[in-house]
Amino acid sequence: MKIECEGLTKSYFAKRAVDQVNLELTGGHIYALLGPNGSGKSTLMKILSGLVKKSEGSISVDGKQLDWRAREDISYTPTEPFFYSYMKVSDVAAYYDDFFKDFDRARFYDLIKDMEISPDMKVRSLSSGMLAKVKIAAAMARRSKLILLDEPFNGIDLLSRDVLAKMIIGEMSEGSSLVISSHMVEELESIVDMAVFMKNGRIAEMCDVETLRINENKSIADKYREIYSEV
Repeated sequence: MKIECEGLTKSYFAKRAVDQVNLELTGGHIYALLGPNGSGKSTLMKILSGLVKKSEGSISVDGKQLDWRAREDISYTPTEPFFYSYMKVSDVAAYYDDFFKDFDRARFYDLIKDMEISPDMKVRSLSSGMLAKVKIAAAMARRSKLILLDEPFNGIDLLSRDVLAKMIIGEMSEGSSLVISSHMVEELESIVDMAVFMKNGRIAEMCDVETLRINENKSIADKYREIYSEV
């Protein structure tokens, strides 16, 4: 799948949360979507997933305008909790199975088992780290061509972040694309191969991570500091 955004804009009255974004996402890559709060990362993800309507611009998938059929191949996981507190983990599986035809329930159960989470656990009893694992397991158990994870490492400890990073890499479907937004730039160094930096709703820079290391002798964190040092 190749997704192309041209002149993509989202306005809220006089403010542009996303401003004339031109971006191409291609299969087989893991992208870091980076920037400080208010830079437009979450809004861009919500536009791609269909949760927010664009104000201007176009989005195409493999050369065709993005429609509801193509959005069936896009999985979005927000940073906010979105499961009901009365649910068990098994109810989360049933919920995804009902709504998404590409959801693999057996795969989901294998993933949570590897992370020592029981299907009988109540959502309200889960720690923030365990809840993050369930959310990402549900996202990765879909056979989506584009996976959008918004701040998946928020509020969880270092060891849990390591587990999640390994799961994300291990469960990527061949030919699919993954976009991860995060403030924890260093955590993405070993995961991503492309970095997209957003600033004031625009794309400030996009680079190949390996090329950045070789040609400029810089990490993603170095580039982040360079772009946002005055923010």
